[in-house]
Amino acid sequence: MKIEKIFEYDIIGQLRDKLQQLLVECFTDEYPKHRIYFKQLPHFRFVAIDDENQIVGQVGLDYRVMNLNGKPIRVLGIIDLCVSKINRSQGIGSLLLSEIDDFCEGKSVDFVLLFADNKKLYLNAGFKSVDNECTWLKIDDENQTTYGIGHEKMNELMVKEVGNIKWENGKIDLLGYLY
Repeated sequence: MKIEKIFEYDIIGQLRDKLQQLLVECFTDEYPKHRIYFKQLPHFRFVAIDDENQIVGQVGLDYRVMNLNGKPIRVLGIIDLCVSKINRSQGIGSLLLSEIDDFCEGKSVDFVLLFADNKKLYLNAGFKSVDNECTWLKIDDENQTTYGIGHEKMNELMVKEVGNIKWENGKIDLLGYLY
């Protein structure tokens, strides 16, 4: 098993097709059938490739500044982490999360942030559920248009402290779309 870091602008042709198949398989009806992102392109991805050169997992990553209680924080956001159905329960999701941890070492990243319905994998990897009021840019997935600003507490919000700043309860402005 190897993990490759691939910048989004390098994803073309057969690689794009394989990622599309994986994302549709993993996210079924909710994932757009004609693109390899849900709301917005990630900056780059870590892609898990097995010994037979097949893509078995992937995670998109988005780096941005957010506002936590009036203070800027640097956040690496996790987008669409998934593992093919036939390769689940083999530690590939944990391997991708470990790759993210390694990537963050020595970099200007305060937190890794994600939204998850199923939290078990992330709790085991050191993430914690937080209870912050969120503000974000609402995007219509189908038409790829902005339609407003969202404000809500999200039970799915999880963070991992990877820098020298402690996470605080309160308000988080994502300064962009919801992953």
